[in-house]
Amino acid sequence: MNKSELIDAVAVSADLPKASASRAVEAVMEAITTALKAGDSVSLVGFGNFAVKDRPARTGRNPKTGAAIQIAATKVAGFKPGKALKDEINS
Repeated sequence: MNKSELIDAVAVSADLPKASASRAVEAVMEAITTALKAGDSVSLVGFGNFAVKDRPARTGRNPKTGAAIQIAATKVAGFKPGKALKDEINS
C-alpha cells in the first residue's frame, strides 16, 4: 500500500472526502516526524512504538574495490509493533 492508497482507505473507512483524509494522513505523519526529530518516541497503544535509535560508527567495505571505509554514526527511525498488531497479523 502506498500513500495514495492509504489516503483512499482512510477516506472510505472514516467516511471523509479525499481532501480531508489526505490532510489527516499528512498531519499524522508530520506529528510523528516532528516528535522523532525532537528525540521523543511515539507510542500508539495497540499499534506500536516509533523511536529514534543511534547507530554507531563502523568500518565497512567498498563492494567494488574491497577497500575498508569508515561509515559515520547516524540516527535511524525504528518501529516496534504492539501486541494487538502482532496478534492481528498472525491470526
